[in-house]
Amino acid sequence: MMSKKIQNLIAKYFTRQVSLSELDLLSRWIENPSNKEKFVKYVKINYAINVNMKRFGTDNSKKRLLKFIEQERKDRIKRKTLNYVKYAAVILVFVASGYILENGILDNKSEELKKNIEAPLTIDNVIEVGTDKAILTLEDGSNIDLEKGKTIRTNRIQSNGKELIYDTSQSENAEVAYNFLTIPRGGQFHIKLSDGTLVWLNSESRMKYPVAFKEGETREVELVYGEAYFEVSPSSLHDGATFEVLNTSQVIEVLGTEFNLKAYRDETNVYTTLVEGEVVINTSTNKKVLAPNQQSTLDINNNSIIVKPVNINDEISWRRGLFSFKGKSLEEIAKVLSRWYDVDILFSRPELKAVKFNGVLRKDETIEEILNNILTTNYIKAYEIKEKRIMLK
Repeated sequence: MMSKKIQNLIAKYFTRQVSLSELDLLSRWIENPSNKEKFVKYVKINYAINVNMKRFGTDNSKKRLLKFIEQERKDRIKRKTLNYVKYAAVILVFVASGYILENGILDNKSEELKKNIEAPLTIDNVIEVGTDKAILTLEDGSNIDLEKGKTIRTNRIQSNGKELIYDTSQSENAEVAYNFLTIPRGGQFHIKLSDGTLVWLNSESRMKYPVAFKEGETREVELVYGEAYFEVSPSSLHDGATFEVLNTSQVIEVLGTEFNLKAYRDETNVYTTLVEGEVVINTSTNKKVLAPNQQSTLDINNNSIIVKPVNINDEISWRRGLFSFKGKSLEEIAKVLSRWYDVDILFSRPELKAVKFNGVLRKDETIEEILNNILTTNYIKAYEIKEKRIMLK
């Protein structure tokens, strides 16, 4: 059984947060032959990376790994140019001689790779990494910008620029007043509702909710569009009052649980992923009960629901500051990147949209760093950035 400490070290390596001392520990652990199969199995399951182990060698693994990380440090600032394209979060350079894409095998030969890739072109790049920001719409219709470094405080709410907190001591007996929290492209935000429920909102999302919940009645909020992760305050703390999340064509009923809801306007499916507890998905014609590690997919065109098991880490990676692209097409990936970096991504050739990519990347990386990793697919030859428009070629 792999220890939690080793699992954390592997995760830190993939997200480029590992220190040299931690790297030393991980390297020594990998060099033990009895740990090799555990390592490969864990990486395949949790990071969607298919590693060719036939030519695996451990004698120089530590030396190569340390050399790679040291070079990665030096090149990090300069990685806007092609000469610094690395495999980093996409493959384990110190272990694999290559990795397998959905569309074929790409050998780990950097010189051969460079021959097939053109130099990226950047013109007037103004693309910034996403950050904490939101627009709060009060019950009177007025708007308040919430952003890093800006403090807001009223008799019912307070914000430090990263999260919005409602007074949990108040309940509503009169007519309920509603607020809206809108997250623009390039933003994210965290909110604590008046009942103690925690909600994390992803880019390009909007939620409607009461300033205070009416005592003794169902606690109800609406995800108007976008993606949100809910950690619901249990009904046992609210005199048995259930919690419901409304969204396009469905209602999610919960008693106290954690789940992710994804319902973007430019997608025809609504995804509900249960992490802990139990939820009931209700539509006009269907009712489905989800267990942990299950996801329901609602097709809003025909109102059908499919339930299947999923890898929770992949589905909620955005909450942990990661992009987990497990066998995702570049078209799907482009939508995610467009929301986080507030850009428009276009394809010079339609067939590029279907190319599959596997990788775990950090959300705090620049768009150039993300694109340079995607270049290693060997299907994307180059990219062009002009202001907030990216063309993949």
